[in-house]
Amino acid sequence: MKQPERNLLAVAIATACFGLCSTAAAATAPVTAQGLAPAQDQAQNQSADQADNGKTNQKTRQGKTKTLQAVEVSGFVSSIENSTALKRNANGIVEAVSAEQVGKLPGVSIADSLGRLPGLAVQTVSGRPQVLTIHGLGPDLSTALVNGGQQVSTSNNRDVQFDQYPSSWFDNVVVHMSPSADLIGQGLAGTVDMHTIRPLEKSGPEAAVNAHYIWDGMGQLADGPNVSDKGYNLNGVWVHQFADHTLGVTLGVDLENNPSQIQHEGPWGYATDADGNLAIGGSKNYGISDSMKRRGVLATVQWQPNEHYTGTIDLTYDNFKEVQQAKGMEFPLFYSSAQLQPGSVVQNGFDDSGTYTNVKPVIRNDFNSTSARVYNLNWDNKFTINEDWSVDLDGNYSRATRRDINLESYSGTGFTTANGATDTIGFDQHSNGLTYFSPSLDYTQGVVLTDPQGWGGGNDVVQAGFINAPHTVDYLANLRLAVERSFGSGPFSSIEFGVAHSTRNKTYHIDQDFLTLGGGTISGGNAVETAPFTGNTCDPLSWAGVGQQLCYNPFDLIASGTLVAVPTFGSSLDLPPNWKVREKVLTPYVQLNLDTYLGGVSLRGNVGVQAQHTSQTASGEQALPGTPSSGNAVDLVPVSGSTSYNKYLPSANLIFGFGDNDDLRVSAARTLARARMDQMNASVAVTGNVNNLTVTDPNQSYFSAKHGNPTLKPTMADNYNVSYEHYFSGGNGFECNNADQKNSDLCRSGGGGYFSVSGYFIKLKDYINPNRAELYDFSAYLPFGLTPAQLSQLGTTLGTNTGPENDGRGYVKGAQLTLNLPFNVIAQPLDGFGMILTGNRTKSSVVYAGNPEPLTVPGLSKWVANATLYYQHQGFEARVSDDYRSSFLGEVSGISASRIEQTIKGGSTYDAQVSYTFGSGAFKGLTLIAQGSNLSNKSFVTYQNNDPRQVLTWESYGRRYDVAVSYKFQ
Repeated sequence: MKQPERNLLAVAIATACFGLCSTAAAATAPVTAQGLAPAQDQAQNQSADQADNGKTNQKTRQGKTKTLQAVEVSGFVSSIENSTALKRNANGIVEAVSAEQVGKLPGVSIADSLGRLPGLAVQTVSGRPQVLTIHGLGPDLSTALVNGGQQVSTSNNRDVQFDQYPSSWFDNVVVHMSPSADLIGQGLAGTVDMHTIRPLEKSGPEAAVNAHYIWDGMGQLADGPNVSDKGYNLNGVWVHQFADHTLGVTLGVDLENNPSQIQHEGPWGYATDADGNLAIGGSKNYGISDSMKRRGVLATVQWQPNEHYTGTIDLTYDNFKEVQQAKGMEFPLFYSSAQLQPGSVVQNGFDDSGTYTNVKPVIRNDFNSTSARVYNLNWDNKFTINEDWSVDLDGNYSRATRRDINLESYSGTGFTTANGATDTIGFDQHSNGLTYFSPSLDYTQGVVLTDPQGWGGGNDVVQAGFINAPHTVDYLANLRLAVERSFGSGPFSSIEFGVAHSTRNKTYHIDQDFLTLGGGTISGGNAVETAPFTGNTCDPLSWAGVGQQLCYNPFDLIASGTLVAVPTFGSSLDLPPNWKVREKVLTPYVQLNLDTYLGGVSLRGNVGVQAQHTSQTASGEQALPGTPSSGNAVDLVPVSGSTSYNKYLPSANLIFGFGDNDDLRVSAARTLARARMDQMNASVAVTGNVNNLTVTDPNQSYFSAKHGNPTLKPTMADNYNVSYEHYFSGGNGFECNNADQKNSDLCRSGGGGYFSVSGYFIKLKDYINPNRAELYDFSAYLPFGLTPAQLSQLGTTLGTNTGPENDGRGYVKGAQLTLNLPFNVIAQPLDGFGMILTGNRTKSSVVYAGNPEPLTVPGLSKWVANATLYYQHQGFEARVSDDYRSSFLGEVSGISASRIEQTIKGGSTYDAQVSYTFGSGAFKGLTLIAQGSNLSNKSFVTYQNNDPRQVLTWESYGRRYDVAVSYKFQ
């Protein structure tokens, strides 16, 4: 099916959903919820609610405990209204998403649900939404919590991959755009706090099971073990209360096999041809089949034997493994012995199409896998001493371990470019950024295992493949004691003070091996140059114009002894690869909670300050001049560094209430983001580029070095936020049962949507420059493996030593609009219809010392917009969403699982869902669901030099479809 036809099909699916909605609306009369209490004055009824720090038990002026309970949630509309109430009741500026029913968030995943919130955007990795940006700032500048406990990361840094958390575990997720002093583990840009299902906060037993069948519309691209284009997700949640509602238990299980298909093209870069035009230098092309398997468990025990004590133990365990079979070809073009022929089609200095001769392709049969385990344990103890004093003692432990295998395996027509047949290949870049290739040879014949480009020659081996195997361990332990004193009169409702102490350790280790054909060295004459193999005909690159090739399982060849691993003699990374970082943070804090009136205007919120004392230590390896006894150009020796610092983080959140429906929120706070952990690596690497041997300019000379910096301080920011919110009167409010109406503030507050306009300004200082360069004299490293003849040609012993430093400053500023509009606010016959529109415009500038040219903050899109149109009536639901973001500087996976920055092309992604829930009869509680995501088949494209033609990564994932059955036990 051609691209225009696919887009037309996507539009037709979305249109069909709303055609059904319109028919249902015309066939039935609107039903109005009965018996709901009218909305109450927020300043009077919600003054003590602290949704912004995840608490559910707060004190009123009279010292009585009031519970902010979740209501009886039934469908998407109730989820919206519950989320609106969480936002409205918060004592700060927050965004929130709430479950549609127990075990079911309104989205394909947590990242998908959060990516539609105002001020947030999501980045897709391997076809799945994974990491978030908040107000345009990348994932390293925000943090994630589970029930208030800070989370570790499965990456080699701090950014949290949200696809590692099953969405069925969570009752709601609150995103703090403005911090408060009692929010421990807060991020610079924002803090994502995910709340699991607490059993005693439910009015009674609940249970649900959800079963999904998933498939990718692209079809399977690469064969191999443990991958498919079809999958499933099966999860269940059980919530129960015992002993007169004093003991509660939540149990959840999530089993998942999530498939993705990836058409991947990775150009090497762009060279300048003889006519001064840019020409593609080479390209790595794959058809990839990916499957992510998950086994997750949630367990919560909550005990409230009396009004003086509530104890909660939460445990989550997530074991997931992602496998990729990647089959394809790598075409070395301009950056090889291939020759660009005259006659290329050139437009504006760029070779759009042309022909290369003498091309020696590398046929790839690669394998990638990630195995990770994530543990979370939280023990929360709340003591109510009397009507004035309460104590909260909370301990949490988060741990993540991850192991990767990134295996490359090569075959071709012969060893090095001097042997075997070469090819004539045409190329043609299309308007969508994909370059089509047209080889002439038949790659199902005459192909052997070998090193077609001689990549192993510099290491004296026949490199028929390569293995990177990084291993990461990250754990964080935190203990917090908080005391609260409530007041019966005066402007302050309470004062809270406390202290938290955390310890975090992260280690990164990587093993690297060449895959050779039996071992041996080229210079020793015992290296096997080629080996036959048996493969199957496959067709992973037809989408790029490339014909069939031979595919095989490289692990079978390793098991048979055909491919033999040989340890590398150096690292493919910029720095020696093994490091460890340790942090200890002591955080005392004090906060005053406001609840008063200024004339006819209510005022609530908080003012406070955190003081953070941090001590950090990092270790690694340093490259020193080699000794005669070692015979090496450099010797790697252990090295470490440390520092400590104090930071003070004041914050203020003021909420002015003008009548029942209008709030003006003003926030000011100082925040911080600790340095990326790979940047804190204490290692120092020294390299030499023989191509620059005679260069005398130290900036481009033979010698260079790169280092980490264990003394890095955090990036600091002064955050200012203002938000005006108008909540619409009317609407049906929540779908509450009688018990909810009596017990739940959320239910009593009613629903009806809202309009908000907000602005923010983030002043950055001590921003980390990742590549601060200084001149260094490398004379002590000579001869550095150079021959006497080469030494005589050496242009200079000076070179650059680059590494991260706190020498940046800048800002991020922006404005956003949100309209959450149930159409029954406009006219009652439109009851059930509604829309959510958000738009965000952000601008940024960062300047590094010695470089006045401003840069854009990584992860920032100037424009982010989301639109959702929905309908719900008598069990029938349908919705369609459009998520748009403009191009931004983001991070992608580089060599050896490292991270690199590239400009990521923006665009829109469309999703649609339709479902029906049986409200009576034998099938009561059963919901049938059909949904599609990425219906626009949006490509993931990165490029360089602000030129969309200079594509560095092009990926397409296809449309994803999901049919599901959900049953909520009544």
